[in-house]
Formats: sequence, structure tokens, C-alpha cells
Amino acid sequence: MITTPINGEPATAANGGTIGIAAASPSHVVAWHDAGIAHGGTSIESPPIERPNGAFVAYLRDRDGNKLTARTQTTT
Repeated sequence: MITTPINGEPATAANGGTIGIAAASPSHVVAWHDAGIAHGGTSIESPPIERPNGAFVAYLRDRDGNKLTARTQTTT
């Protein structure tokens, strides 16, 4: 999907693109997020959280500014 970045800024390699990682469980999402913060990442959007659609997600920016996400589905 191609969309306008949610922050209204121009699309760049680190804004408008997200690298996603499928996680096995919400605890794996939290562990990924915690490890990312411990290694210089910055939490963005919200802390790890379950969304209304049943996805449990976390977002980070790495030290180079790339947007990363880990997610798992908690409901079907």
C-alpha cells in the first residue's frame, strides 16, 4: 500500500515506509520493543498496544531513522 505519511511530512526512506516483523505473541512484541530501546531505538506512535482490530503492535525508529514494527494477531 502507498499512502501519505501520517505525520504530514514528505515521504522518504524512513518516512512512509515501515519494515515489519511478524511476532509469535504479544510478549515477543514487547521483548522486541524493549531490546530495540536498549540498543538505541526510539519508541514511536505508542507503547506496545493491542489495536481495535486485534493486532498487538509496537513501533520503533532505529538509530538511522528507519521505521520498524513488530506485530502479532491476538484475536481472529
